[in-house]
Amino acid sequence: MAESNPRLVGIGGPLKGTAFSLPSGEVTIGRDSSNHLWAPDPALSRRHCLLVASDDQVSIRDLGSRNGTLVNGVPIEQQQMRHGDQIYIGDSVLIFLLHADGEHFARNPVEFQDTAAIDASPLLLRPEDSFYLQPQKMGVSLPASERRARDLNSLLKVATGIGGIRDQDSLQWQLLGFIFDVVPAERGAVLLCDTPEEFTSTAAWDRIRGPGHPVRVSRTVVQRALEERVGLVVSDVLGNEALRQVKTLFELKVRSLLCVPLLVADRVLGAIYLDSTSPTVQFDVDHLQVMTAVAGIASLAFDNVRHWEKLRQENQALRAEIEVEHNMVGGSPAMRKVFDFIRRVAPTDSTVLIEGQSGTGKELVARALHRNSSRAEQPFVAINCAAIAETLLESELFGHEKGAFTGAAAQKKGKVEVAEGGTLFLDEIGELASGLQAKLLRVLQEREFERLGGTKPIKLNIRLIAATNRSLPEAVKAGTFRNDLYYRLNVVTLNVPALRERREDISVLADHFAAKASRKCGMRAKPLSSEALACLMNYDWPGNVRELENALERALVLGSTDSILPDDLPEAVLEAGSTTTTSTDKYHGNIKETKKQLILQALQQAKGNYIEAAKALGMHPNSLLRLIRNLDLKAVKAGMQEPGRE
Repeated sequence: MAESNPRLVGIGGPLKGTAFSLPSGEVTIGRDSSNHLWAPDPALSRRHCLLVASDDQVSIRDLGSRNGTLVNGVPIEQQQMRHGDQIYIGDSVLIFLLHADGEHFARNPVEFQDTAAIDASPLLLRPEDSFYLQPQKMGVSLPASERRARDLNSLLKVATGIGGIRDQDSLQWQLLGFIFDVVPAERGAVLLCDTPEEFTSTAAWDRIRGPGHPVRVSRTVVQRALEERVGLVVSDVLGNEALRQVKTLFELKVRSLLCVPLLVADRVLGAIYLDSTSPTVQFDVDHLQVMTAVAGIASLAFDNVRHWEKLRQENQALRAEIEVEHNMVGGSPAMRKVFDFIRRVAPTDSTVLIEGQSGTGKELVARALHRNSSRAEQPFVAINCAAIAETLLESELFGHEKGAFTGAAAQKKGKVEVAEGGTLFLDEIGELASGLQAKLLRVLQEREFERLGGTKPIKLNIRLIAATNRSLPEAVKAGTFRNDLYYRLNVVTLNVPALRERREDISVLADHFAAKASRKCGMRAKPLSSEALACLMNYDWPGNVRELENALERALVLGSTDSILPDDLPEAVLEAGSTTTTSTDKYHGNIKETKKQLILQALQQAKGNYIEAAKALGMHPNSLLRLIRNLDLKAVKAGMQEPGRE
């Protein structure tokens, strides 16, 4: 006799994968976390059902739950459990196992058996001919009978029982339970497919032999149902020449089998397959009618689950896109591509090569990739290959052993080792010396390295992100960069756009940097004047975002008015603002000449005193001096008087 080991295993829904040994005494299941077994499933009641184990017996009792407790598809109030019973609660399906030897319980595997073509003997029924699905179209009034009433009641139970399920596995299993209450089958399978030849998901059950035993399914029967889109029933399998040749069906003494397709509009979703060995119960046309109706209801439920799952995945993707954590500013199409790249690549461990001009924010991208990865809690170690002398870079990268060279008084871990478990960011990778390129190649290939002066290889688990403002393919051609290292680095590549390629971001970046500079310098934030913004928009920004940040900090510190004016900007930016297209040259020339005349007039009235002239013009004296310099009024400047001097 098998040793008793009562336990529950989740095979579908939120509790899928759960394995719970039942101790002596009471075990409650429900939505509330105070239960012994719980899941945040809205279809579960707070305290849904109770299991009581004593003397090798386990009973289950419903606790007045909203959606009921079903055992093998039948609603119960209280019932003794048997090995292999299926429990349906909320969206979850649990299997009760009593024997210690029933470890391969999760599913009854489906074994497809190829048979000869079936002759025309099966009863066939198309969905459009089912009077349960379309009684008005057929003009059929259903005759009142106990069986009709029972079938209609069963259809109502199926519709209400599976309509709200949002998990495909759970839907398959719970549907099987309801089917066994509708048709006196001993074995059943719910088969889902993308094509009639390829089944993507199966749920099968053998009510006689219990869990772990395969359910044999005639592939020929299923394919005929799917290809012709008809339900079929064979009442006498042993009398059908083709099916009698199937050894397993013959050995199991299968007498009746039934198969109906799962259809939605023009699409085939799968099939339901049933068989029985009972000599006293044969499947007939009424079973075919009701199962065709069950298939119609189930098809809509499976289609809804697929749509719901698709929407859930899209929602997750959109949330991930929105919630990508980064410190970059901008909403231009070019930057949205960068954010999308981060969203897609960050969760992977792929090596990333970031290309782009100096100042575009390559390190910000690298940090965002790290922050949105599974390594986010581990170190992010950055090293600029161009900022450290070549003689020191090897020790900085790989560390050294004590006594490896003069002055190496102790062992030192390098940046590569410090980054263990996290991300190593190598900026300006194109400046790496050829000897170090070979060592880095080994790190990428073997995921190990040796400290300087060491002899023992050290295993490594890091993600490498590299950045460069040079063209590595050109460096490879010139022989200054290893070809094999380039291809190791060039797994996933991103080119960060230059600022002039996303001018629509300049305004929001300028506001961001002005606010940042005000916090840094402890000054009041200033708005950007429209004239100053025009200068920023017209400039080519060879230093990119970094140059823009420096320009805004300079303007905030040096400016003397309540807003940032063109005169507060660096001369190169200011000159760009006064030089646009040829069609506007005359306009800007006139503006410049007018400024000169106003300054000359103010200085003449102030008798050369530039402080008084600035007051008359409503400017700060320093701003007037910068404007005089920018307008190239050298002669005027030479004739100006210092305050208090005649």
